[in-house]
Amino acid sequence: MSKINSLEDHATRRFRLAGKAYLESGDPFFAPVDSLRDEAAASGRHFTSFANYDYLGLSSHPAVKSAASDALATFGVGALASRLVGGERSMHHLLEEGLAKFLGTDAALTLVSGYLANVTTIAHLLGSRDALFIDELSHNSIVSGAKSAVAETIIFRHNDLDHLAFLLNERRDSYRNVLIVVESLYSMDGDVADLNRLVEIKEAHNAWLLIDEAHSLGVLGDEGRGLCEYCGVDPQRVDLMIGTLSKALASCGGFIAGKAAVIEWLRYTLPGFVYSVGLSPVISAAAAAALRLMQEETWRLQRLRDNAELFVRLAREAGLDTGPAIGRGVVPILFTDSLETLDASRHLMANGYYVPPIIQIGVPKDQPRLRFFISATHTEEEIRGVIDFLAKREPLAAARAQALGAVT
Repeated sequence: MSKINSLEDHATRRFRLAGKAYLESGDPFFAPVDSLRDEAAASGRHFTSFANYDYLGLSSHPAVKSAASDALATFGVGALASRLVGGERSMHHLLEEGLAKFLGTDAALTLVSGYLANVTTIAHLLGSRDALFIDELSHNSIVSGAKSAVAETIIFRHNDLDHLAFLLNERRDSYRNVLIVVESLYSMDGDVADLNRLVEIKEAHNAWLLIDEAHSLGVLGDEGRGLCEYCGVDPQRVDLMIGTLSKALASCGGFIAGKAAVIEWLRYTLPGFVYSVGLSPVISAAAAAALRLMQEETWRLQRLRDNAELFVRLAREAGLDTGPAIGRGVVPILFTDSLETLDASRHLMANGYYVPPIIQIGVPKDQPRLRFFISATHTEEEIRGVIDFLAKREPLAAARAQALGAVT
């Protein structure tokens, strides 16, 4: 019992340090989105989420739901075991072959989690005589993979490839193998890596390059094929791509894509694949249907680009800070402090827009923000509406000063 109490005390103390005080005026997180949307519809009110990364609006597509339903009826719910020892379902290879063909790689391998894909792959690739070079704003899954690896981790400044080149010039000869890891479309800032330069650097230094394509699939490039298409780089020059099925593909899970020999080796050795259950056939079927629809209903990609570019243009015209976002699927609006960010989020929620704040966790403490995920299904009215509410909102600092003046 004392151990339980001790753990509870520890959790409570850590929770307060992590910012529980921010929640005392209402918790903006873990909102029951489905019931909020239903309640709003029933009362004739407006509710729009900018917090979900269904970039192409395929999560409720009849063909996606039908594919999932058919797979459920045919195969049941689960994969029932690790694919290595329990066998595979036909949907596994259909999805993996489709992903590889779409991305322009030899082969692909799917896992039950996009987060797991980064963690297990990075830790598995490198040994004690190797080094890992990662961008300072890398996603937590990359950072966790680095912490799990026995290789030395070296961090370079965000999107500063001169800094990366300098570090490699200074230190490359000290290691057997070197892996460079970057994101394609950065999940907090909405900016992109310079893939042309990265490929030049990695080839000049005989290094491997891993691109996290989580937010770029279905978003970057005219056909949504990711950073390689966006930058005009042959996918064969990138050693590994890692991504998720949970964003543009509106499902759940992760994938690794690359050369056939590498993927085949990972099929037999990667801990997060070998010692984990395979993807549910229901999820595989839904993701495969979304991948097909993305290539058939190409208007969705154009609508997404138009919506994101409109959002960025209106936000900047309104004097809002969108940071380095290029105007694709992810666009942040930055604030001066965490309390301002929380207040802005609550203001939007009160007016029918769900945009949770990003504070302390996931971004530097001095760069709190509201992060907007733009979808092909957002309307121009919704985009103009949310920007208008933010632009006309009275800043918390001004309200405090006004109240203080009234008291004195």
